[in-house]
Amino acid sequence: MTSTDTTDTISIGELAKKFDITARAIRFYEEQGLLHPVRNGQQRIYYAKDRIRLTLILRGKRLGFSLAEIKNVFALYDTNPNSSAQLETMLTLTQQKRAVLEQQLNDIQTVLSELNEVEMRCREELISLRQSTSGE
Repeated sequence: MTSTDTTDTISIGELAKKFDITARAIRFYEEQGLLHPVRNGQQRIYYAKDRIRLTLILRGKRLGFSLAEIKNVFALYDTNPNSSAQLETMLTLTQQKRAVLEQQLNDIQTVLSELNEVEMRCREELISLRQSTSGE
């Protein structure tokens, strides 16, 4: 497919609807250098490559990657699509994200355990108070 082939193009509105995001979000990604639609006057024309990149942007965000990190991976791919540097960068990023999430999970488990302890003590104290007031 050439860049002038319009059989697989989509407008910003259609793209937004397809991904259930706003056109403003798509324009923001464009401003950040993550998407590069072709311009026809004021109209943006998106190709399959743009849809794939938008899929990757949204997946990256869902996994906790910053837009800067996503842009860095795209830049590595744009420089050399078959580069081991891109894969090594992704492995490093995923390992870092995993470590952060595991620490957050441990922190959450600790807080939940403490909350369970506080809740148990409150229930025991409440039972004790109810028994002492009913026995008066």
